[in-house]
Amino acid sequence: MGPLRGMRIIELAGIGPTPFAGMMLSDLGAEVIRVDRVGGSGNPAASQSVTMERGKSTVAFNLKHPEGLEALLRLVEASDGLFEGFRAGVAERLGVGPDACLARNPKLVYGRMTGWGQSGPLADRAGHDINYISLAGPLAHIGRVGQPPSVPLNLIGDFGGGSVFLALGMVAALLEVARGGDGQVVDAAMVDGAAYLLSPLYAAHASGFWTDDYGSNFLDSGAYFYEVYGTADGKWLAVGAIEPEFHAEFMAGIGLADADGLPEQMDRDCWPEMKRRVGEIIAARTQDEWVEVFEGTDACVTPVLTMGQAPGHPHAMARDSFFRFSGVTQPRPAPRFGGTPSKPAQDSRPPGADTGWLLGELGYSSEEIADLRAAGTAA
Repeated sequence: MGPLRGMRIIELAGIGPTPFAGMMLSDLGAEVIRVDRVGGSGNPAASQSVTMERGKSTVAFNLKHPEGLEALLRLVEASDGLFEGFRAGVAERLGVGPDACLARNPKLVYGRMTGWGQSGPLADRAGHDINYISLAGPLAHIGRVGQPPSVPLNLIGDFGGGSVFLALGMVAALLEVARGGDGQVVDAAMVDGAAYLLSPLYAAHASGFWTDDYGSNFLDSGAYFYEVYGTADGKWLAVGAIEPEFHAEFMAGIGLADADGLPEQMDRDCWPEMKRRVGEIIAARTQDEWVEVFEGTDACVTPVLTMGQAPGHPHAMARDSFFRFSGVTQPRPAPRFGGTPSKPAQDSRPPGADTGWLLGELGYSSEEIADLRAAGTAA
């Protein structure tokens, strides 16, 4: 099941963006084998997730033992891809860098995901999502007037700029190999991906249409017609009425369509006063009342839902956008394919659960597997 069926990809276990990329590739049909440490990780943030680890097999090797390293390299020979999320240089010190792996399998696609990339003055420095998006540009443009820049969870750097670009790069390189090309290294840096996501706004900024003053542009809460407003019941309403025809429906819904003295929609000088006026109107009714007012319209008005509420929305239910598995309600894989649907969900596996049968597939005898386990080289 899935368009990547038949592909075997090794994931060297890590945190956050690395397993998310593996989840994406697994959901697309690849056989993803997570390589864990014998005894598990000492990092509490690396605890297994029933969402990100679904559908993966798992082996556990001690890469500091020559026999453990050799087992992994034999697995590399039988795989189409491998990806890791270590700091620059760590994989090489472990003996599983690109040169070592491509020497064993010249057709291998080797994915590398880091925050700062494999080169540059920050390559060996620690960092997190907030650091990558601060240097790439996005963070400085997310916020409201008079407030510090807003932290947009860790969606832009870790997952949008990291996991998604790594998975895309892996798929593109696998396609190149399928066309007869050689294996290659995919260098996915979160700082690069985060900047790339901002490409359209870089163009707007260069033209002068977008300013450095966050909270004053029409997509960053500056405009009254692209904003989040509080409702009478303490909830929120999202308004995205940009186009003139949508704006007209929004203004009609809140009762301002025929008001005297209304400014032009794109008159930025009038946005603060219009935002105050619109906010007072929306604050007079509950979220449900406004949902009813705008039902069936193109005013681009929606309720702001939490993760606890989103799965129950009629649109999500009609599209079967969420499913419950392993006791967790979680989003279904995206995008959807008409001819090669995503593979069925499988429970996440405890570290090392598949070591035995995978070593057997690689040609190890039962006695050799037992010796590796007794020596603490495999679990």
